[in-house]
Amino acid sequence: MMAMKPPKPAPRRIFQERLKITALPLYFEGFLLVKRSGYREYEHYWTELRGTTLFFYTDKKSTIYIDKLDITDLTCLTEQNSTEKNCAKFTLVLPKEEVQLKTENTESGEEWRGFILTVTELSVPQNVSLLPGQVIKLHEVLEREKKRRIETEQSTSVEKEKEPTEDYVDVLNPMPACFYTVSRKEATEMLQKNPSLGNMILRPGSDSRNYSITIRQEIDMPRIKHYKVMSVGQNYTIELEKPVTLPNLFSVIDYFVKETRGNLRPFICSTDENTGQELNMEGRSEKLKKNPHIA
Repeated sequence: MMAMKPPKPAPRRIFQERLKITALPLYFEGFLLVKRSGYREYEHYWTELRGTTLFFYTDKKSTIYIDKLDITDLTCLTEQNSTEKNCAKFTLVLPKEEVQLKTENTESGEEWRGFILTVTELSVPQNVSLLPGQVIKLHEVLEREKKRRIETEQSTSVEKEKEPTEDYVDVLNPMPACFYTVSRKEATEMLQKNPSLGNMILRPGSDSRNYSITIRQEIDMPRIKHYKVMSVGQNYTIELEKPVTLPNLFSVIDYFVKETRGNLRPFICSTDENTGQELNMEGRSEKLKKNPHIA
């Protein structure tokens, strides 16, 4: 069992964690009822509009989003007639799906429409009923989003000019430093023989899509445990008593570190010296790359 979970973070900590994970500026937030393709009913989420992406959280205090929706290529936003009082409903029409949104009141609906159209069309819409102060916020968000896109384009251009060669695959498929193409048995041996280097290894699962985490904890006595990390769409789910879904493998490693208050540390081999053990590990990894589907 992992250590007791730490107390829920304070609001400022929540904001910082979300900013770190999403790496996008926050433009608007609030509760939304969301019905995506395949959903039978609306799901209630605390929702953030960051850049041109909607991030959905189970509640206001969650730091990890459980789903997200990129609305960069929004085709149109259509309003729906609602028989419910003091409620706004509209549909986001995207190239691959249509997403229905419902707000708790009409004022909130106008705000969501205004912010979504502003960041996707890069202009402040004229057909929204908002107060002067709210319109000012839309103009501020418009300038921030224009600046963000320019900076993103410039950054992309610089990366393309670098034309990486040896590290090309690593740039496209970044992995945590504690990832090793080893089997369950080899991961166990690595942790047992080198406790000073860390006590948590991320490794391939038994198939081509999923992963496993091997940890070594010293409570009453050293114990080795293994956790499955399943690839679900663009996210990863840790198979625990209560499954946890995270956006990437870096967040998976970070989750184990934080939930154990630092008792678990990523296993990272030193590259300062080419010890015989490290050379042996590298050679073994090269062989395993030819057949990565190991248990």
